[in-house]
Amino acid sequence: MNSANNTLNNDPNNDPNNDLGDRGYLLTEQANPHSQNLDRLKAIEIVELFNQEDAKAVAAVGQEKEAIAQAMEAIAAAIANGGRLFYVGAGTSGRLGVLDAAECPPTFCSDPELIQGILAGGMNAMVRSSEALEDREGDGAEVIAQRQICDRDVVLGITAGGTTPYVHGALKEAAKRGAKTIFFCCVPPEQFPRQYDIEIRPLVGAEILAGSTRLKAGTATKLVLNTISTGVMVLLGKVYGNRMIDVAVTNSKLEDRAIRIIRDLTSLSREAAALLLEKSGKRVKLALIMHWQNLDVATAEQLLQDSHGHLGKVVNLFPVNNS
Repeated sequence: MNSANNTLNNDPNNDPNNDLGDRGYLLTEQANPHSQNLDRLKAIEIVELFNQEDAKAVAAVGQEKEAIAQAMEAIAAAIANGGRLFYVGAGTSGRLGVLDAAECPPTFCSDPELIQGILAGGMNAMVRSSEALEDREGDGAEVIAQRQICDRDVVLGITAGGTTPYVHGALKEAAKRGAKTIFFCCVPPEQFPRQYDIEIRPLVGAEILAGSTRLKAGTATKLVLNTISTGVMVLLGKVYGNRMIDVAVTNSKLEDRAIRIIRDLTSLSREAAALLLEKSGKRVKLALIMHWQNLDVATAEQLLQDSHGHLGKVVNLFPVNNS
């Protein structure tokens, strides 16, 4: 746990542990001087302003690259050791966590239990606002207990302004259970103290619409979660080059993508690639090993297991035959 910058604003009303306090001091609640005339702008001027401000979100994420990399490595190590990743949030933050978790199985053919999103208010809150539920710290702790989170797991709490009690309840309970804790917010340590193992704080600045953190803060959240989950899957061997070779072939679009990946990495025709994909049980990695090493499914699968699912390791051990 980090102890640096463990100080708050001297104003007692600015105590982030007091959910009745004045949060106006938070960076995410400030009024943006560049959008003071927002209600008088033309449509094209609004678009230009958003584009300029969104660029700041990208730059702010770049400033947090070290912390993002640490999070990625910690999560990959946990999953390799039989652990899981849980995103926890409320409102926009929680919905983005659920979205990122939901997109991992079709993209990487990962177990849906491996990366999970926890949203205050449950799945009903995905489509209907339940913002008051974010104030219940005990609910956050309870959901961690319900998921039986343990010392092999990682919990990543997401709260743009840094103060959401539900998220802190979850993180504190996770820490008690020995889980690795990661905290995402868009405010500096002097506005909310460091408390967790790894903290990611892209300082995107005041929103165009004051306090509406579904804007730049939401953009930064999406960027960070995309980077982390994709990077974790790369480290776990679910990518070869820049191809999603563990893609779940569950519809015609993904089947076409799988066939094209096989064609791009071999000398096969589309028809031959489709037949190979079928023989492999629609598993691109196995199809490639079967072709490159002239192996049957069972032997190719054993070879892949011996390499812990890393196609690159198989390629390094055995020469590729594209004939």
